Amino acid sequence: MLAGFPAQDGPVTPSTTSWRGFETAHPALAETVRTRFEAFRHHILATVRADGSPRTSGIEVTFRSGELWLGSMPDARKSRDLRRDPRFALSANPGPGTGMAGGDVRIAGLARWVDDPQVLALFAEEVQPPEPFDLFRVELTEIVRTTVDEPAEEIVLASWRPTYPAVRVQRRGNGSATIHETWAKANP
Repeated sequence: MLAGFPAQDGPVTPSTTSWRGFETAHPALAETVRTRFEAFRHHILATVRADGSPRTSGIEVTFRSGELWLGSMPDARKSRDLRRDPRFALSANPGPGTGMAGGDVRIAGLARWVDDPQVLALFAEEVQPPEPFDLFRVELTEIVRTTVDEPAEEIVLASWRPTYPAVRVQRRGNGSATIHETWAKANP
């Protein structure tokens, strides 16, 4: 059993929250994450194939009405994966070069397929995606941001999950003795 996680007898059902819920709980980290995703148009989505192996695909994301949305061409493999198993991981495009301005940002969660005609019509009106399209509303299970503190020569990891406090981990070098964890509100 991992420290801080209750033992489970069956499949684990993760706690989730909306983008707005995360944004309300951790506004500074949410702004950093959103800024990283809005810096570039295309990102990397990982889904679960029918055989259980991972699949990565390019994807565009949209923040609207307090939600994070994923869009896809109808019947694309990533869309079929998400409709069958909503678990996903999403990595922000790191951009050109090695600078990683804003850090490496990743989101994990459940992508809920949207079939409500009114929601689809409102989304299409606001975003004007190529039609037809599949739309998924994200329920967050984890946010991770990794940065490098150059002056301190440390890697800094800020992590958040619903119902758990945000954690900030600082690491210098490759040895386990150099890891320092502080359980507190993570700063961006």
